[in-house]
Amino acid sequence: MIACMVFAAGRGTRMRPLTDDRPKAMVEVAGRPLIDHALEQVAGPGPTVVNTHHFAEQLERHLAGTDVTVLRETPTLLETGGGLRNALPHLGDGPVLTMNGDACWTGPRARDTLEAAWQPERMDGLLLLVPQPQGAIQAGVRFALDAEGRLRVAPDGYVNTGAGIVKPDGLRDDPREVFSLRDLWFDMMDRGRLFGVVHTGGWADVGTPGGIAEAEAMLQAEG
Repeated sequence: MIACMVFAAGRGTRMRPLTDDRPKAMVEVAGRPLIDHALEQVAGPGPTVVNTHHFAEQLERHLAGTDVTVLRETPTLLETGGGLRNALPHLGDGPVLTMNGDACWTGPRARDTLEAAWQPERMDGLLLLVPQPQGAIQAGVRFALDAEGRLRVAPDGYVNTGAGIVKPDGLRDDPREVFSLRDLWFDMMDRGRLFGVVHTGGWADVGTPGGIAEAEAMLQAEG
């Protein structure tokens, strides 16, 4: 059974002015908060944790009465690595499905694709990717897959969607409080233990107000 962690603690500075009075996870796309789009992609058996910081009470109120555990990060934002390690007491010792809370999807659910490709005997991490032309994010690391699905950095490769599965073992030994999961991925890559699988549907990053229209158009075309 794979636990789930949705990252929703960012301040949403690129989403201003919409985040002047709400967390980014509560910004609506197609009439639904972003957090609902994310949770729909990872819903399944096992515990689910969402972290929060900016206007935390709004996200706590929205998820009250659900099976989701909401963790406030205060006073320090822990980034993805630190945030996941902080959540481990609620997630157990096994692999964790991680999901950024600021994207919309069409096609197969992220959880279904990742679980179908997950092979823990040879993988420490698995990232869900989309081809570069589909990725709304223009900055960041690109990846190429070898014949067995292992990842390496490539300037014209695939875009990481922000969804993946990770074994959290390396988190427990990291002495830092604040760090990114990216550090863990690069260590896995060096050891040949980081793999990728390609999402066959649509994906839209909603990190800025302009991303909302793109995501809504994608969802409308699918519906």
